[in-house]
Amino acid sequence: MSAIRRTHLVDQHRSSSLRLGIKRLLDIVIATILILVLLPVFTVAGVAVLVGTGRPLLFRQIRVGHNGRRFTMLKFRTMRVDAEQELDDLRDQNARTGPLFKASSDPRITSVGRVLRRLSVDELPQLFNVVSGQMSLVGPRPALPSEVEAFPIELRARESMPQGLTGLWQIEGRLDPDFEKYAELDLRYVEQWSVRLDLLILLKTPFVVAKQSLVRSEVIRARGDLFEQPTEKRARTLDFARGSRRRRNAEIMHSADQAMPLELAE
Repeated sequence: MSAIRRTHLVDQHRSSSLRLGIKRLLDIVIATILILVLLPVFTVAGVAVLVGTGRPLLFRQIRVGHNGRRFTMLKFRTMRVDAEQELDDLRDQNARTGPLFKASSDPRITSVGRVLRRLSVDELPQLFNVVSGQMSLVGPRPALPSEVEAFPIELRARESMPQGLTGLWQIEGRLDPDFEKYAELDLRYVEQWSVRLDLLILLKTPFVVAKQSLVRSEVIRARGDLFEQPTEKRARTLDFARGSRRRRNAEIMHSADQAMPLELAE
């Protein structure tokens, strides 16, 4: 290897290490501030889970992190205690394609859990994963070991970056059930990552979460109205609700892009 080539690789490594160092510093500072500011939200959510369904308050699950290292990811518990044992019975209700799983109407979710999920409050304990260095504020979402085993080999490149609390998929494809879209956005983030991109995603995330919460509320109201209508009208109402949701999803992404354009160039 020529001296010029070696020098280029050393400079490239130093640049990458410096940017990752800045990313880690931002993670610590911003996550710590968010924990302090959101302490009342943590308290209310914890009390709601305790009163609604009892202990444990937190759900702990093994996930695959940076460079394939496994860690315990934290969430406020939103399901029944024995939810994981019931998973096999719900496989035929999977609303996603590929190895990922998400039931369209998961009966394991508690009433308190539905509210926490709608507001994305259930994910807040992962700020402690961020402070401890197990996760980053922005990056591909940490997957389950069983999901990772089913990933195509090229998608394992997502593990070259710290796994995140939010990311491109959360703001551009969260409502899209297609696994190909999930893989595309994760790999695009890895290829085009920069500190600037992280900051743009962080700023855009609350806006998208708020809009998606409104979409879920509209769908829930539409489903509730079905039981108040004559049977012959229910099918038409359900079709209308589904069409409205698709249109609303498109409007969310259009509005978010107008409010804060996300440029992926480094």
